[in-house]
Amino acid sequence: MGGKNMRNSVSVLIGGSAGQGIASIETLLTKGFKRAGFYTFSTKEFMSRVRGGSNTTLIRVSKYPVNAPVFGVDIFVPLDTDSYYYAQERITKETFLIAKKGDFECDCTLYDHDVPALAKSIGSPIVSNTIAAALVFGLLGCDIGILKEIVSELYQDEMLEMNLKALDIGAQLAENNGNCRYCIEPNLSGASANDLFLSGTEGIGFGAIAGGCNFICSYPMSPSTGVLTFLAKQSQNFAICVEQAEDEIAAFQMGMGAWYGGGRAITTTSGGGFALMGEGMSLSGITETPMVVYLAQRPGPATGLPTRTEQGDLELAIYSGHGEFPRIVLAPGDPKECFDLARRAFELADLYQVPVIVLSDQYLADSYSHVERFDIDLKQPVHHIVKTDVDYKRYSLSNDGISPRGIPGFGEGFVLVDSDEHTEEGLITESMSVRNEQNGKRLKKRELIRNDAIVPEGDGEGDIVIVGWGSTKHIIKEALEKIKDTDIASIHFSWVFPLSETQLSVLRRAKQIISVENNATGQFAKMLNLHNIVIHTQILKSDGLPFFADELSEKIAAVLKEIR
Repeated sequence: MGGKNMRNSVSVLIGGSAGQGIASIETLLTKGFKRAGFYTFSTKEFMSRVRGGSNTTLIRVSKYPVNAPVFGVDIFVPLDTDSYYYAQERITKETFLIAKKGDFECDCTLYDHDVPALAKSIGSPIVSNTIAAALVFGLLGCDIGILKEIVSELYQDEMLEMNLKALDIGAQLAENNGNCRYCIEPNLSGASANDLFLSGTEGIGFGAIAGGCNFICSYPMSPSTGVLTFLAKQSQNFAICVEQAEDEIAAFQMGMGAWYGGGRAITTTSGGGFALMGEGMSLSGITETPMVVYLAQRPGPATGLPTRTEQGDLELAIYSGHGEFPRIVLAPGDPKECFDLARRAFELADLYQVPVIVLSDQYLADSYSHVERFDIDLKQPVHHIVKTDVDYKRYSLSNDGISPRGIPGFGEGFVLVDSDEHTEEGLITESMSVRNEQNGKRLKKRELIRNDAIVPEGDGEGDIVIVGWGSTKHIIKEALEKIKDTDIASIHFSWVFPLSETQLSVLRRAKQIISVENNATGQFAKMLNLHNIVIHTQILKSDGLPFFADELSEKIAAVLKEIR
């Protein structure tokens, strides 16, 4: 590669309406950049429409690992007029706009070409996206032969021929502009061809499989449905029973039924569906039946913004279900953590006989990034199930609060569970002394669970601490890399409930704590306050979009200016 404008990374924004093939451009470019040896990140935001609306996909290409979105755009390809005006705030003087002259007015660099007309000239406007992909690929100085290989894998016959012609047109447009306008500096130790390119959804799915999941029962609800469809596609390979329930109530109860019978089940949902699962959560609590829930957040209340993102359901996850009982809430920050925590969720649910919630959101679910191949333990997951004898008591009292869990048909004992308060045998009771024994036994598990809590990741030694949880992990990391201030450290929580003193000790040493959350009320900050952790400043966002790394760096810099 030689070129005009060598750089470390480039951001490409594709805009258009649903049905115009934005996903096809994303597939072509991300596969192509990966094969070319670059680190790639992609994320999308879209309106709740089957057709129409204005949607965008952001693709970042870099010589270094990149895992967060940015607001600024280097190259913008609007496939229709509406998408340009929708994303207009992100266009600057430095943006390279590929569009027909006269359709738009901008203070930017306009590369005047009517891409839909060029596509129509070779047979169909549907291949506009392929022309645009080839043009962008050429502008970054990449070999068009890579895209031709990918197109040959994706299409056949007439569609293959038309897409190959479209690639040639796009490549010629790039050549006419000199090629390599936005060349990325080569990195000989860059992305490995063996790396995975995964979304949060796929990370959760693979983690569930590694955790021994053999039953999924869900009612579809975006943005969680991707995990349901992923496991359905893998069901024959990994012996997973798949059921689409009539509603979220049934989905949760059927999952618990599978655990009762010795299976390992998960249900997937978003906020509105999880609200319906509250009674099931409580049933899991009193019957001490394990359950795993994948809760992919989107903005509420009610239907809110059904295809957007928010960290608005943390309190719902922590407090759902009537009565008092232990539960665990995990919040991964990237596809690798999605894998690790989904797998661990099954282990924790089985060990402690509690519901475990894996808390994600639309942004993380639909974002793709490079991940090193997982180090998977080939041993079968440990099942904490005992063979019962004739005197078996499902709820026998124990010092640690964990009773031996039997399943029907494995041993000679009778496995009785009850949603009412019950005796050690599982028989209904209204004895106050037995109530105190059983309730106390269940709550004893809280201390054991806290001892298992994952210590948050820290970066930096400064006494001003930026604290975040879940999907803000890499956005905060890149924002701080832009600031380059040695007085600042960051702490990322992936185990968000219950919190232990081991997790919190690092925050107690901070002089100033700034929390970053994708919600309007600072839900995690409120929970930290309950543990006497003082949050001095909150940076919040709840417009349905994630934080952008460049946007967040400016906000943090402004806060630092105020507190110093």
